[in-house]
Amino acid sequence: MTVLFIVLQSLLALYYVFSGTAKTLGAKYWVDIFNNLRIPQSFRVVTGVVQLVGAAILIIGYWYSEAVTWACIWLGITMLLACLAHFRVKDPIGKTAPALMFTSLIIILTIVNAAV
Repeated sequence: MTVLFIVLQSLLALYYVFSGTAKTLGAKYWVDIFNNLRIPQSFRVVTGVVQLVGAAILIIGYWYSEAVTWACIWLGITMLLACLAHFRVKDPIGKTAPALMFTSLIIILTIVNAAV
């Protein structure tokens, strides 16, 4: 179970480093998504910073396992809000699925971390 925990934590940390950086730097993909969701671009930058902080806390979690729980709460709230934003604009499931998937992975990581 520990290997699964470390792999999942690592993959999520990598995703949020890349995603947070792309949002903060204004990658066209994220600019278009935020326009589609009718969310101001300034919030895209805030979301990117939130994700980078969450990734940093996940990385700290390699040494302090309690940090993983806080990172999961932090990122979990962010991803739940992303799901709600997609539902609000009635996005098709194909556009909502990534947010739902990452929310699920964060919940799994929280459960695995609680069991350790």
